Amino acid sequence: MKDHINTIYKNHSQFYKILLFLATTFLIVFIFPKSGRFKYNFEKGKPWQTENLYAPFNFAIQKSKLTLNKEKDLIKAQSNYFFDKDPTIEEKVKDDFEVSFKKVFTDTIQEYNALKSKGLTILNEFYKYGILNEDLKLDEKDNVVLLVDNVEKKSTIYLNLQKQGRLKSNIEKELVGTELENYSNKLTALFFDIIRSNLTYNRTLTDNVLQESLNNISNNRGVIDKGTLIISKGEVVNEDKYQILNSLSKEYESQVWSKSSYNWIVFAYALLVALALLMLLLFIKKYRFDVYQNNTKVTFIFFNVFVIVLLTTLVINYNSEYVYLVPIAILPLVLKAFFDARLGLFTHVITVLLLGSIVPNSYEYMFLQIIAGIVTILTVSELYKRANLFISVGQITLVYIIAYFAFFVIHEASIDNLEWQTFGLFVLCGLATLFVQPLIYVYEKLFGLVSDVSLLELSDTNSKLLKELSNKAPGTFHHSLNVANLAEASANEINANAMLVRVGALYHDIGKMKSPTYFTENQSSGINSHDELSPKESAKIIINHVLDGIEIAKKYNLPDRVIDFIRTHHGTSQVYYFYMKEKANNDEVDINDFTYPGPKPFSKETAILMMCDSVEAASKSLKEPTSSKIDSFVENIINKQKDDGQFLNANITFKEIESIKKVLKRKLANIYHLRIEYPE
Repeated sequence: MKDHINTIYKNHSQFYKILLFLATTFLIVFIFPKSGRFKYNFEKGKPWQTENLYAPFNFAIQKSKLTLNKEKDLIKAQSNYFFDKDPTIEEKVKDDFEVSFKKVFTDTIQEYNALKSKGLTILNEFYKYGILNEDLKLDEKDNVVLLVDNVEKKSTIYLNLQKQGRLKSNIEKELVGTELENYSNKLTALFFDIIRSNLTYNRTLTDNVLQESLNNISNNRGVIDKGTLIISKGEVVNEDKYQILNSLSKEYESQVWSKSSYNWIVFAYALLVALALLMLLLFIKKYRFDVYQNNTKVTFIFFNVFVIVLLTTLVINYNSEYVYLVPIAILPLVLKAFFDARLGLFTHVITVLLLGSIVPNSYEYMFLQIIAGIVTILTVSELYKRANLFISVGQITLVYIIAYFAFFVIHEASIDNLEWQTFGLFVLCGLATLFVQPLIYVYEKLFGLVSDVSLLELSDTNSKLLKELSNKAPGTFHHSLNVANLAEASANEINANAMLVRVGALYHDIGKMKSPTYFTENQSSGINSHDELSPKESAKIIINHVLDGIEIAKKYNLPDRVIDFIRTHHGTSQVYYFYMKEKANNDEVDINDFTYPGPKPFSKETAILMMCDSVEAASKSLKEPTSSKIDSFVENIINKQKDDGQFLNANITFKEIESIKKVLKRKLANIYHLRIEYPE
């Protein structure tokens, strides 16, 4: 039992990764839609590549979206508008006309009877269909139904209904050119006093009838019987065949499966998801072993994959038309910010492959998303610069639009029915991608990781910790600045992370703040504090600046990636001066008392810092430097580190080391202002 516990304890990291792998697989399969998938791929206008296809069961042919929209538009155009008519108003208006006419016109005028008759004729014309209480701005040819007590009495078109705003012009039109024209103003004033609208728009009934008509539209246009030949091999998938195949595909996805079939589908999804995640895990183990060894980083990667899959699945379950609204480009952006471009792209491709099994038009979707991921990796650099992010998001959105346009034209062979709203989804997706900046900050706090944005903040020499270093150990601070400049130039030369190595260089010697006068760069009075100590005690103080630095860094919450530079910048080298001094007085000397605890550098960046730190510190001892002296000096120091095996754990090549030597030689020559020696 004890042996089993010890085995589990020794391999707890591996067990954790297995549990993480299984948990992520389970969660992804759990949220996936559990429907069948049509096993054939087909595109409109392309030949059917597989064998003859016969209907496996009876199914209905679904109408295309375009056909349904045309039918809906036709029903809307032919729909009736209902108006409630009050029959009592017309009689009351005519009674009021009799009374008011006698008051306005006297029976002594010659045209009295003709004028009265004309007035009644106009009233009858106005109330033939009725007068509206509002102008609805409908089309003149729209169908209108007049209701009296909810019973249909008359049908007409909207043009025939009188509108109150047009009463004056209609009255004048009736009188103009007649002997009654001189009485137009008085008659108009009379009508305005007595006329009232008797039609009220019944919006509720109109909407209900229209909705009922729309609901009665059939989504199907026929039935295919089981065993019917749907399409032959080599036959072009035209509009009709495409709709039949599309209907069959949807029928597969909507079928109610038996418990046995459901279990098989779940099992198949589990295999696909597990295979994809296993490939991701193996890639990390083989090519990013430092990431693989860190359980937090592996958890972070799997967590991001799950979040993208979850968001996409939720959108598909709601409405698959909005699938391009999910900002999948955030995934490679985040992983590139915390790790590197290659890991970001590989993880992005694996995630897109996972989603390809559940999204509609999977080939088109995967092509667009993989291209977008590649563009994201290629264009986004120096994420801490806000302008770069905006430019990159614009490029990503443009690539989405171009690729989608190309696919649409291939499918439809025209742009007449181009769905412009999809372009709007791409723009919204681009705007959502800008959320990556605050997301990176949240991830830094949750997972304890560090991005280039944080590194930029840490590189500020006005920060509290670097201010304290410049006050307590000004010589060390100046040395750190010089090392930072050398390291940054070296990192740029071999395409390493220049921002990371610069920050590491600025903080690598903060441990010297604890005993600053024991380090030569801080001794300004000419008094050497080591004169009163034994070589062994002096070596202990020198070596302890690494441990003191780690302690101070943790106190100030510096990221682990920065603390790594403090731990490794001396590797397992020796404090050689005090070792030789002790050996001169004592033959039996334990070399371990004069050796830094390590570890050795385990990345390009930490190896660069070790080289630059040693070269910059030792360069202070050069007297009358020349180009040849500097070349020999740099070669000796770095070759000794190489011979001691300090770079064995770092993924740095001999070629890169030689490139760094050239940079250091050139920089030191500039620092010491070497000039060509002209002949006298």
